[in-house]
Amino acid sequence: MNKEWSDLNKSFQVQIRKASTFPDGIKTLMTLRQILMDELFHMKQELRREDFNAMPFPNANGYHSKTIAYSIWHIFRIEDIVAHSLIQNDDEIFKTYQDKIGASIITTGNELAGRQIEEFSREIDLDALYAYAAAVKSSTGELLKQLSYRDLSRKFNEADKARLRELQVVSTDENACWLIDYWCGKDIGGLLRMPFSRHWIMHIEASLRIKNKIYPR
Repeated sequence: MNKEWSDLNKSFQVQIRKASTFPDGIKTLMTLRQILMDELFHMKQELRREDFNAMPFPNANGYHSKTIAYSIWHIFRIEDIVAHSLIQNDDEIFKTYQDKIGASIITTGNELAGRQIEEFSREIDLDALYAYAAAVKSSTGELLKQLSYRDLSRKFNEADKARLRELQVVSTDENACWLIDYWCGKDIGGLLRMPFSRHWIMHIEASLRIKNKIYPR
């Protein structure tokens, strides 16, 4: 893991454990997220559109077996679902961007595999996807600013799970359906760690690995 990202991730986790340092923890988390978002936008400037569909590690066991376009979709669909449909129980940002992005699914994409991922990546309007990602990040930033230390221990229940299933934003495929139980098994503090921070790191590092395979240093 990138040392700067790892250090910021560790610092924020330590800071949010105490009420006195909780605000600092949120600031650290937001700093980390901005650095990671900048990395994604650097890729948009540096790479060709077709590079976002590339799968140089198709048989690998890891996130780098996907595509960069898929990873961006996956990061921000999950965050949008968790922030809005789960935590805030309001409309997802996706509603504004669905038609513009032109994706054939509304889910997290966990159910896709192999060449399905490559085909999915090709159909996406990349500019719209990036606009969606920026909007989700901004919206989550407002949520983070509103959180209090007490909010960290808030848990979820069967009604929350049922609401997510009804929205059909998570596929019923065996590679995806576990997500609802996973998210609802965490409190808000746990969700800050995954998916609001570590999930970004894992997929962006995988995307950088793809980029470096396409354009070796």
